[in-house]
Amino acid sequence: MDNVLVIGAGFMGGGITQVAAQAGYKVYLQDTDSQAIARSLAQIKWSTEKLASKGRIKDSAQAVQDRITSVKDLSMAPKCQWIIEAVFEDENMKKELFRDLDSACPVETILASNTSSIPITRLASLSRHPERVVGLHFFGPVPMMRLVEVIKGEKTTDAVFKKSVDFIVSIGQYPVKVMKDIPGFIMNRVSGVAFREALSLVENGIASVEDVDKGMRYGFNWHVGPFEIADNAGIDTYVRVGKSFAALGASDIAASSPLMEKMLKAGRLGRKVGKGFYDYTPDGQMTPFDVTKL
Repeated sequence: MDNVLVIGAGFMGGGITQVAAQAGYKVYLQDTDSQAIARSLAQIKWSTEKLASKGRIKDSAQAVQDRITSVKDLSMAPKCQWIIEAVFEDENMKKELFRDLDSACPVETILASNTSSIPITRLASLSRHPERVVGLHFFGPVPMMRLVEVIKGEKTTDAVFKKSVDFIVSIGQYPVKVMKDIPGFIMNRVSGVAFREALSLVENGIASVEDVDKGMRYGFNWHVGPFEIADNAGIDTYVRVGKSFAALGASDIAASSPLMEKMLKAGRLGRKVGKGFYDYTPDGQMTPFDVTKL
């Protein structure tokens, strides 16, 4: 089976690593931050053991963990058939990374980005082989959310696109095909507008965070509400994505507001730090936070 290199050991990178390893792939998780790798591996250990205890993965937790190797550099890149970057939502950083990978890897290697907002064509602009660059936008937490947007850049070949769709199916995820390369793709354009309105309702004292989330869960059958989703993704990630949308001329779907900036300044970055629109206990319990106190 193919080797996979995941670049970035954050919330998304760790989740992508886990689902690929669960599917039987040999996965290399790369990050220059050893603490980030340690946190990610600890989360994967906890998650796989929990899933195994419920019979939700076919192999033992240890077998899945044994397929994962952490690395600090990109030396394994030429030996991998799939490379998925999951670094910060910074266009220049991603462009330079793809340029370096393009030079280091055989032309058959598929280079994928987990970007949630930046057009793939822009990210591939410094590559000599933009035809093998594709978008694989996972949704988090990845082991629990089966959706992946597969984005076709302007120069992505049909063969690479099809192979990418098949890869997503092979790791047990559901591919949504994005045939035109636009900022935010499909799902974030829909959810971005919804979250912008949810923010406005809360900021104007019309409804509480908890009631908006409950309303969307009980009234529209969402599994989680818009503020819970924001906490899962990270408030800092939402702010970066909002600025990215604005820079790409798509400010109409950017969920930017004074409340988000206050959350960022207060260090309420979401579930990953134990506090966001909700406060979280180590065992997963959550209670709403009164945002009017900010």
